[in-house]
Amino acid sequence: MKKNILTFLFAACAFSTSVWADPADYVKVPSVEYGERELELKYGTSKLPNREGRISAGTFGLGYGVTSNWFTEVYVKYQKTPDERTRFDAIEWENKFLLTETGKYPVDLGVFVELEVPRNRSEGFEFRFGPLLQTDFGRIQLNANLFLKRQVRVGTNSDPQVTEFQYQFQAKYRLMREFEFGVQAFGELGKWNHWNSSDKQNHRIGPAIFGKVPTAGKAAIKYDLAWLIGASRVAPDSTIRLQLEYEF
Repeated sequence: MKKNILTFLFAACAFSTSVWADPADYVKVPSVEYGERELELKYGTSKLPNREGRISAGTFGLGYGVTSNWFTEVYVKYQKTPDERTRFDAIEWENKFLLTETGKYPVDLGVFVELEVPRNRSEGFEFRFGPLLQTDFGRIQLNANLFLKRQVRVGTNSDPQVTEFQYQFQAKYRLMREFEFGVQAFGELGKWNHWNSSDKQNHRIGPAIFGKVPTAGKAAIKYDLAWLIGASRVAPDSTIRLQLEYEF
């Protein structure tokens, strides 16, 4: 059954993707607001397992709600590893498409498509594609995303091209607009059609807080802060990630 579901997702996207989730990765939601402009900052830092030092990543993005069903955003990404200074890492182009009217059905459905062009072109272009799912139970909101990732045009000295499977999960309690709390989880399971053994899968889970603070006019600042603990042997021991958005 698991393989049949993944086969369907693979066929539906016509291409696939493969990339390790960076510390600044965040849970995507299917909602789209027409005409909304957004300035975004994301940052994450992870303590590496069985190693000294940390890996950190940050992005600066500009997004726009092109239609009531399509939101697009361009990011500049930076990264710091234990052996290197902070450096420019990649340009990323994200798109999400809302396929259902918000709240009309038990589950809101969207599609996420991402293209990343790394600084080191020998690494190849990176694609990520998959469905965005959201449902509500009173004040509780649940999100689940399933992604396929792949690198293309990889140099001859690179590892063979593979398509990997990734998930994101989020549950939050909407106490008030300015403050919500919940849990987030991220994971990479290996090849889409042949998952790694459990000790080689990457799972991270932990508490998170959220909020949206109105400013002048219709503008607002949104925040999303999480502390993730490694739930598998190869996962980072801990990750702190922060997402700030200025919507106007």
